Amino acid sequence: MANKYLDTDLLDRAIIFAVKAHHNTERRGKGFPYIVHPMEAVEIVATMTSDQELLAAAALHDAVEDTDVTVEQLRAAFGDRVAELVHAESDQLDGQVFTGAANEAETWHQRKQAAIDRLAMASHDAKIVAMGDKLSNMRAIWRDYQMKGDELWQIFHVKDQASHEWHYRGLAASLKELEDTFAYREFVRLIDEVFA
Repeated sequence: MANKYLDTDLLDRAIIFAVKAHHNTERRGKGFPYIVHPMEAVEIVATMTSDQELLAAAALHDAVEDTDVTVEQLRAAFGDRVAELVHAESDQLDGQVFTGAANEAETWHQRKQAAIDRLAMASHDAKIVAMGDKLSNMRAIWRDYQMKGDELWQIFHVKDQASHEWHYRGLAASLKELEDTFAYREFVRLIDEVFA
């Protein structure tokens, strides 16, 4: 049986770039290296497509929002499409990428509503990348909820469980175009289990 050649150069470079960008950072409140989350997002996206640019964007999706990397650096290293997919996935308010500030809790609802609205109008490709991120986040919430119950919400800036339910159900509505994928079905099932 011959091995089918798959050109993974772009994805390989994106993974290395992401590892360096997130070096020595921890996933908030999780106790494990941050890079685990983008790698899980890549795995999820790979269940929906083999498009190397989408997989690369999944690996890099938090690089602009959570590190010193800029969209222009991504554009130079990976091209327009990857850079735009990452920019679309970054948490934004009034078109500007949000990188955290003292008023994070105050702007939370505005930023989340803006993300839901942007995602509803996003391209199919952008929705696939977002699904990787959102399902990875929802898996983590589901796992933590099994262990901590309602105490889980205390690790977030916004501690109201109903607000998180509103956010995730809004994301699910915006991603409904992907309802035929295993990833979307898992996403909705986990939302229903956590927020039953």
